[in-house]
Amino acid sequence: MSLGTNICYLRKQRKLTQEQFAEKMNVTRQTVSRWEADEVIPELGKLVDMCSMFSCKLDALVREELSVQSEIYSEVKIKKAAGFRMASYVMISPNPEGDVIDYMERWAVNCGLKSSFPEAKRIGWDFPFVSQEQQNRFGLHGYVAAYVLPEGFETEYPGVQYSENKEADYAVITVTEPFVQAFERIPNAYKLIMKYLQANNFREKAQENVISCFEHVYEKDGVTYMDVYVHVDGVTKVDAYSQFN
Repeated sequence: MSLGTNICYLRKQRKLTQEQFAEKMNVTRQTVSRWEADEVIPELGKLVDMCSMFSCKLDALVREELSVQSEIYSEVKIKKAAGFRMASYVMISPNPEGDVIDYMERWAVNCGLKSSFPEAKRIGWDFPFVSQEQQNRFGLHGYVAAYVLPEGFETEYPGVQYSENKEADYAVITVTEPFVQAFERIPNAYKLIMKYLQANNFREKAQENVISCFEHVYEKDGVTYMDVYVHVDGVTKVDAYSQFN
């Protein structure tokens, strides 16, 4: 890990030349060059200014290898997810995610969703209402899987709960190959979102008929990706919008 490499990486991410970055930091271009070459360590005040400019934590700037992290995680964005109707099911078991996904896959085939809309999106999230005794004594955990029901698809096929998720703002990060190191990459995605929210004065926001967080797994060109969504208070600050399609 190199502090200079991190500074250079973040500068280039923001598409700043050394001259432009130097002007923002109120130093000379030569000073920036020496920072990035690890010839000189910036004073604490300058490091704090960089963290504010790049929306990162001081510990991450100084201790982490940000360029390697960028190959796994996208930048965090604030997206407006359009409201959608969904069919969901929850399971509590030693392997709830796999069990409930298998269940929802069978449901999607039986109700005709898969044949009518083969690209229908499936999302999921942890089910938190599992007691400590269930977890510690029996190794049980909970997970919810849901299919987003496309416009034009109607079904009352039993075995699921039908509900609406209202339009809402979410902080979103994309994880590349999340299951390569699932117990590291996925939790870290949530940590990166929380760091971003704290650095940019966002707040998590509980709201009725809005999922607080969920995950969407998909494949593209033979690579597996996971989008992690965390609901935020969009009134505080918004830097980009897009639809969850």
